[in-house]
Amino acid sequence: MVETFQDLYLGFSIALSPQVLVYAFVGCIIGTLVGMMPGLGPLAGISLLLPATFGLNPIIAIVLLSGVYYGAMYGGSTTSILMRIPGEAASVMTCIDGYAMTQNGRAGPALAIAAIGSFIAGSLGVVGLMLLAPTLAAFALRFGPPEYTALLLMGFFILAYMSAGSMPKTLSMAGLGLIFGMVGIDTMTGYTRFSFGVIELGDGIGIVPVAVGLFGISEILLVAGAAEPPKVQRPKLRELIPSREELRLSVGPIARGSLLGFLIGIIPGSAHIISSFVSYGIERRISKHPERFGSGAIEGVAGPESANNSAASGAFVPMMALGIPTSPITAVMIAAVMVHGISPGPLLIQQQPELFWGFVASMYVGNVVLLILNLPMVGLFVNLLRIPYAYLYPCILCFTILGGYSVANSIVDVWIMLGMGVIGYLLRKFGYDLAPIALGLVLAPMLELSVRQSLAMSAGTYAIFVNRPIAAIMLGIGVLIVVLSLKPLISKRKDWRASVGLESEQS
Repeated sequence: MVETFQDLYLGFSIALSPQVLVYAFVGCIIGTLVGMMPGLGPLAGISLLLPATFGLNPIIAIVLLSGVYYGAMYGGSTTSILMRIPGEAASVMTCIDGYAMTQNGRAGPALAIAAIGSFIAGSLGVVGLMLLAPTLAAFALRFGPPEYTALLLMGFFILAYMSAGSMPKTLSMAGLGLIFGMVGIDTMTGYTRFSFGVIELGDGIGIVPVAVGLFGISEILLVAGAAEPPKVQRPKLRELIPSREELRLSVGPIARGSLLGFLIGIIPGSAHIISSFVSYGIERRISKHPERFGSGAIEGVAGPESANNSAASGAFVPMMALGIPTSPITAVMIAAVMVHGISPGPLLIQQQPELFWGFVASMYVGNVVLLILNLPMVGLFVNLLRIPYAYLYPCILCFTILGGYSVANSIVDVWIMLGMGVIGYLLRKFGYDLAPIALGLVLAPMLELSVRQSLAMSAGTYAIFVNRPIAAIMLGIGVLIVVLSLKPLISKRKDWRASVGLESEQS
């Protein structure tokens, strides 16, 4: 333990140097702006900034890119809360209650809790990275294709069980997302599926145009079709600060989201997206007043925001300890480090402790910079709501179209976004939850690949999913969740049959 604190002291001596602080600040600013632009997100921001790091010191390069990563994760929540447009995919769940709080005149507290939750979760994630990196990374290596299959299926059932609506409705929306995720080149055979001759669909349907269309464009259509447009908010200074009750309600979700996000973050895949969905479902299920979710529950902002930021820290565990990227973002960051002749992995801590511990300390410093940067800007962001909707929404529509086009410079993405907006508008009219569609789209390629790899490993035998202990346990949990979800339906059927029998006896 003494040695750990000595190493951490070495890291802070590097991270608190003026040059590193400046680059951390610049990275956080760029990341926040990138995250607020619909269609960009952390991956696009890091990729665009990667060439600028070639002449920099390795520590400064990774600090700069990490600042962009963290800043984009927070910046995406700003547009989600104020305009119901997710700046990036992990902010999808923040749209639901964050935007509802905005409509209730509580946009300021929602943004403040998002910033505070992100800071606490990011800080706890750094502590976890510092203390548990080798152990957790070794456990993550035990996950093969069967375990990924079981984990993803269990995740679908957990989300369906914890959703506010009926389980069949939620699973049907997740199934629709899985269908959208099947479009594109088959990773195992190389054949193109369901593209209808459109070359741009070879890479599949992107999550950004789908998320922006389902949540942003559909909201614009709903407001345009309303008899009366929403009233323009006039925020006051005292309304920008969370109340004591809101802070009290946020403590539990922030703690649970931080732990959950970090544990999910070490598993390869779109961890920050999955963790925000799971966190929202858990908070709604354990809440004493689940009916508040969807109408402006502060827990629906605190939990997902903490989870996706903690998952960002967790994703660095296998990256730094084993040199294994768990997502496209960490893959780009590994490339940035390797450009400087450094290979992340088990020997990194022993051979170059100043790089590892400098990176760990700079992550904490980056969280502090992000908090200092964004809390004073809450009032500035909320003042965007002073703009009348007649002027604000056309501007939002223009920015979303530009953002959707800029991801791949493809007009097809714009048409997908507009089409998803119409689909989202119709589904919301019929009372369907849109979030499972986005989750299904993200997980479809991972689920399909893991199932087919598992069957290839077992020569087509499905017993592989129950012969491996970790996969069997997770599948068992999924089956248990399905059984629990059926109990209310069975009890309702019994009550109905009893009432019918009673009526027949009386007649």
